[in-house]
Parts: sequence; structure tokens; C-alpha cells
Amino acid sequence: MKDTLEDIERLEAEFHFCQKVLTAFGDEMRQHILCIMLKSECSGSRVIEIAQKTNLSRPAVSHHMRILKNSGIVKSRKEGTCIYYYLDPDDNTLGSLITLFSDIKKIMEDVPDRSGELI
Repeated sequence: MKDTLEDIERLEAEFHFCQKVLTAFGDEMRQHILCIMLKSECSGSRVIEIAQKTNLSRPAVSHHMRILKNSGIVKSRKEGTCIYYYLDPDDNTLGSLITLFSDIKKIMEDVPDRSGELI
């Protein structure tokens, strides 16, 4: 039982660490934007281009891009007056998610079967 409590405490810390990326991935429109970016050129996409493909306003796309950028999934570079966003998740971001989900699976496998209990 002690190991389980320590595992759950560690899991809570992992959830906290992954909060920004989970929030970024948790929104349907940001998922759509990520898919659009995966289909786009490697050199990056401008907000106006993403807005045209999503039928969102430029401010709405900028809001979503800021969240994706703050989570570590998307990076940006400036060329003159243009800002290009591109996918370049750092290993830490994706690695932390992989660890989180792996730990969730391990803990859930150790939980006793409760399917026969009455609700």
C-alpha cells in the first residue's frame, strides 16, 4: 500500500508538470491546428494561413498558437515582420507525457478489480 501511495504522489507531480501540454492537447481546435501544421511545409505556418484553413479569426489563432508555444509543442521564428510557427516539440515535453501515461497504466494495472462491486 505504501508503494501505491508513493506512486500516486509521483503521478500527481507528473500531472502537474504536464499540465500545460495536456491543456494544449485537450482542446479540439488546437488538435485540428496541430493536424493542419503536420500537413504544412516544414518551414512553418503564419497565423493568417492557419486562420484561412480553420475559419477562425487571426486573434483566435494567435491565442491558440500562444498556448501551443507555451506548452513546448510549437516554436516560432521571425522573418522580417512575419512570424512562422512550426512543430518542434522538445524531447522533455513528449517524454514527460509518455512517462505520465506509462505510470498511469502501471498504477491502474495494480488497482484491485472492482467490477463486481455494487455502485
